[in-house]
Amino acid sequence: MEVKTQSSLFGSKTRTRVLLVLQVLGESYARELSRVLEVPVSVVQKAMGSLEKDGLIAGRITGRTRLYKIDQRFFASTELRQLLIKLAEPEADLKSRLAKLRKRPRRAGKPSWL
Repeated sequence: MEVKTQSSLFGSKTRTRVLLVLQVLGESYARELSRVLEVPVSVVQKAMGSLEKDGLIAGRITGRTRLYKIDQRFFASTELRQLLIKLAEPEADLKSRLAKLRKRPRRAGKPSWL
């Protein structure tokens, strides 16, 4: 069974998929979400901005990177997380792309071809 995200619960397909990925990863940044979702960074940033304005996600600055996660202060964050877990179950394609992500940063000064 495939989740129908075209008529999104959260306003758009991108907003829904951003929330799904944030639920699975716990915390992420715009470029990483862009790679996983295969959409332009600007589209992801717009979706994240509106989700943050709505209080669903929270961002924080770490160095020069803005990291986002689902806001625990959102009044229905527990229910939101449960819904997102349920929505993510049939997303095999999304799960396979998430599995390919690096789990840690590349060592400073290491050549990119290694």
